[in-house]
Amino acid sequence: MRPELIIEPKPGAKPEPHPKPEHNPDSRRWTALTLLCLAQFMLIIDITAVNLALPSMTTGLSLSRQALTWVPAAYTLCFGGLLLLGGRLADGLGRRRAFLLGLAAFTVASLASGLSHSAGELIAGRAVQGVAAALLSPAALSILTTTFHGPERTKALGVWGAISGAGAAVGVLVGGALTSGPGWRWVFFVNLPIGLVVLTLLPRLVPAAAPARSLRGLDLPGALAATATAALLVYGLIHAGSTGWATAATLLPLAGAVVTAGTLVVLERSVKQPLLRPGLLRDRSVIAGTAVMFAATIILITGFFLISWYLQHRAGYSALKTGLVYLPVAVATGLGAHLASHSVGHLGFRSTACAGFTLAAVGALLLTRLPASGNAALAVLPGFILLSAGVGMALVTATTVALHQADQREAGVVSALVNTGHELGSALGVALASVLAASSLGTAATGVGGFRTAFALAAGIALAAAVAALGALPAGRPDPAARPVFGR
Repeated sequence: MRPELIIEPKPGAKPEPHPKPEHNPDSRRWTALTLLCLAQFMLIIDITAVNLALPSMTTGLSLSRQALTWVPAAYTLCFGGLLLLGGRLADGLGRRRAFLLGLAAFTVASLASGLSHSAGELIAGRAVQGVAAALLSPAALSILTTTFHGPERTKALGVWGAISGAGAAVGVLVGGALTSGPGWRWVFFVNLPIGLVVLTLLPRLVPAAAPARSLRGLDLPGALAATATAALLVYGLIHAGSTGWATAATLLPLAGAVVTAGTLVVLERSVKQPLLRPGLLRDRSVIAGTAVMFAATIILITGFFLISWYLQHRAGYSALKTGLVYLPVAVATGLGAHLASHSVGHLGFRSTACAGFTLAAVGALLLTRLPASGNAALAVLPGFILLSAGVGMALVTATTVALHQADQREAGVVSALVNTGHELGSALGVALASVLAASSLGTAATGVGGFRTAFALAAGIALAAAVAALGALPAGRPDPAARPVFGR
């Protein structure tokens, strides 16, 4: 990017009140944003599409119950555990290079997963997908953050937030359509054309830039401690959902995460180039944005997990019919994100986040009245649409708060922190839903009391987040004085 050209007027000359914008040599940045969002969309839909296809995978590969658990867990564990290291590598390798490396690896791993003929091959492919996503996702968000500025950045982050929220709902539809049609392997094969198109076009639209930070003196002990902390947290939360909270499989990893987190704090205070600069963890915008992302994702994933189960196992919907129910949910999430991208510039961070969480709470409260029988879609959609629209608003607020003043040298790490909040929220959302709704999730269960209890907790989390947002988030709104680098 080049700086804006400023021409001083001649003495006595009348300034032009509305100068015509100069020819924009980089007007294609919006096309680049589309490709970045397409890659992120691929990562998001992959999660929900794979989850919906799990029963077919179990039949096709004769997966054991343990292997069935590790198909989604391997991806989540590697993605969530390696995000901070991936963000640091994005800053050190260069954002575009890190993005392309991650995307190429994800595409190849998708092909390997689709061609797998055993549980081990499938789980290994999912793990490589997670590693690649941990490099790709923060690099993509870092490119967005350093390409757009001022009001344009808020608009671009609104699009990104809409993709992150709506992608999960669309993934249910994609998973249902592909599983019911050509088969579960196409849940992975569909990534191939997307990956190849983005790999071909993006280098023409995003110029290569020098790395924001050097990889020399990379804080390897800090990277290992950060990776271990996130991985242990995700691992413990995964087991909390399947085996309960009061088990060694849950408590030992969570205790280990506390130890490695303490080790990380000590290490980061003693090295010259820390992975996480101590001042970054005291930055109110970064921490508040990550917390908003964490809370919003808990609410969203709780809804997605429970409603998918309710529609398929209580109402008897097919995978495709379940996906069709999610279409208006995807639209609502996108509309909520679009609304937030405008309101955050006028009402500020606090009011937008509070409004979003309040809307999500109302939706969750409506879902506490799920009936045991009757028209399932009619019972689900009003509350689910409100919940998703509110979460869409919160997701945009989270990324905007955390990144609106991000230093270009740390854009990758900040992006990784926000994404880590998303992954931890996903794992905790599933864990809470699995435990609270356990009485309604068994194959022999017939009641809906567990669903109602879980949604009551989701409503409580949303209301608490709405109140906390009024005090925890920084006051004000994105700086309107920060103009775009390239034209309008």
